[in-house]
Amino acid sequence: MTNKNQKRYYPADGLEGLKQNFSKDALSGFLVFLLALPLSLGIAKASDFPAIFGLVTAIIGGVVVSFFAGSRLTIKGPAAGLIAICGGAIAAFGGGDTGWHLALGAIVVAGIIQIVFGVFKLGKLADFFPGAAIHGMLAAIGIIIMSKQIHTLLGIDPKFLKGKEPLELLAMIPESIMHENAHIAEIGIACLLILIGMSFVKHQKLRKIPAPLIVLIVAIPLGIVLNIKTDGAISNFSLVKIGSIFESFTSGSVMKGDFVSRGILNADFSALSTHAGDFIMYVILFSLIGSLESLLTAKAIDGVDQFKRKSDFNKDLVAVGIGNTLSGLLGGLPMISEVARSSANVSNGARTRWANFFHGLFLLLAVLVAVPIIEMIPNAALAAMLTFVGFRLAHPKEFIHMLHIGKSQFLVFTSTVIVTLATDLLVGVGTGILFEIIVNLINGASISNLFKSNSTLTKQNEEDYTLTLNGSLMFTNILGFKKIFATLPQAKNITINVSKAKIVDHTSILTLNSLVEDYKDDGGTIKVEGFENHKQLGHSATSTRVLKLS
Repeated sequence: MTNKNQKRYYPADGLEGLKQNFSKDALSGFLVFLLALPLSLGIAKASDFPAIFGLVTAIIGGVVVSFFAGSRLTIKGPAAGLIAICGGAIAAFGGGDTGWHLALGAIVVAGIIQIVFGVFKLGKLADFFPGAAIHGMLAAIGIIIMSKQIHTLLGIDPKFLKGKEPLELLAMIPESIMHENAHIAEIGIACLLILIGMSFVKHQKLRKIPAPLIVLIVAIPLGIVLNIKTDGAISNFSLVKIGSIFESFTSGSVMKGDFVSRGILNADFSALSTHAGDFIMYVILFSLIGSLESLLTAKAIDGVDQFKRKSDFNKDLVAVGIGNTLSGLLGGLPMISEVARSSANVSNGARTRWANFFHGLFLLLAVLVAVPIIEMIPNAALAAMLTFVGFRLAHPKEFIHMLHIGKSQFLVFTSTVIVTLATDLLVGVGTGILFEIIVNLINGASISNLFKSNSTLTKQNEEDYTLTLNGSLMFTNILGFKKIFATLPQAKNITINVSKAKIVDHTSILTLNSLVEDYKDDGGTIKVEGFENHKQLGHSATSTRVLKLS
C-alpha cells in the first residue's frame, strides 16, 4: 500500500521509456511474437480469412496501435474470442472471397463506432454486463472453436465443414474420429499433448518458453518426416499457405485460398444495401463484443501490473477502434487487447507499451523474410493450439466455479452458453442479461431501483466519511454507484455501509472489490460493513448477497 506521503514510481512512457526499458520490452516483445505468430495464423484460418491477414492484424496492433493505446501492457491482435463472429459474418455475406470483402466493411464501421465509444467515454460500459453472462459467452466461444478445430486437427478436409453450425460440428466428431487422416491426426494429437503437458509444468524458467514455439519445433519436422506436403490427397489443406505480403496488396492478385485482393483497400460496404440486417447485426457484434473483451483484458492486466498503473479505458477504445478501422480497410481481422498474449507479456517482464510495438515489429520482419518457413507449419498444429485455447475458455472448472458462486449465477451462465450455441452471440448475451435481471427481481430488487443507484455520502469529520447503500446494488445500476464513489475525497477513512441494501449481486461485488482496492492503492483506508445482515447465495466471497427477512 502507498502511504499518503509516498509517490509511486512509474516507468517512463514515450521515447524516454524506450531508452529506459529497451532490453526488457524488446525481449518480451520477441517472446510474445513467438506466441502470436502461430496463433494469428490459426485464428485467421479458423475465421475463414486469408491466413496472412491474421499477421497483418497483429502487425497493425503492435506497430500502429501501440502509439495510441491507453493501456501499457496489453497486446493488440486477432483473438480467438471473435472467431465465431468473423466466420459467421463471412458466411452471412455469401462466403469465400465475396463474404470476406463484405465482412471487412462491417469491421471498418465497427472500428469507427469503437472510436466514438472512446470519445464519448463509454469505456465504463464494461461494468454493465453481468459477470456470469460474460463468462458464459466466453465458454460458448470456446465450444464453438473446438467444434470446428477438432475436425481440422484430425485431418478432415475443410470442404466437409463449410456451412455447418456448432451443434452440427459437435455431432460430427465421432464420424471424424473414424475417418481421420492418420498422418495429420498424428501431428495434431502430438501438438495437443504438448500443449496439455506444458500447462502442468511448474518450473518457472520452463514456463517462460512459449508452448506454441515447442509445438512448431515438433510439428514442422514431423510434417516433413510424414511427407504431408507431397501427399496429393491432402496437400491442398495440410500446410499453412500465406503467400507474399506484397502480393496480398496487389490489385487483382489471387492469394492462397482463392481470395482476390483489390489492392491496398479491400473493404466493401455494399452489404449495407444488399444485406442490411446482417450488416447491422455484425457491426453491433464486432463493436460491442470486441470492445467488451478489450476492456475486460485491460482491466485484468491492470490487476497484475507490478506498478499498479491504471489504464485509460476510453483512450484504449479509441486506439483499438483506429486499429480495427485500418485493419478492416486493408483486409485484416478485428483486433482486441488479447488476454493470453497480454498475460505472457506481463510474465515476460514487459515494462511499457514498447513491448507491444516490438511484438508487431518482429511479426512484420517475419512476413518479409520468413514466409518459406511459415509455410512449413502444418495446419493441424494450428488447430491443436486453437482447440487448446477453446478448451481453456470452456474448461469444466468454469462451470464448477459458476456453480460455486451460486445456482442463480450458474443459471445465467449456462443459459448464455446454450442459447449462444443454438443461435448466436448477440442473442446469447442478451439472454444472459435478461436472466440476470429476472433473478435479481426475484431476489428482492425493485423495478424502480433497477437502473438507478440509491446511495448517500455522509461526512463524519475531516477524515471520516460514510457511503450508505439505501437500495439494491446490481450490474444494471452499478454505473450510478461508481459516479458517487468517484466523488469520495482521496486518502481518507471511508466506510461503505450495505446493511440496508436488499440485494448486492455478484457483478456488483466484483466491481465493489475493485473500487476498494483502487482506493487503498491511492493511500486511503476503506472498509465495507453490513453484509452480516445478508444471506449469501453461494459459497464464494463474491456470491450474490440478499437481505435477510426480519
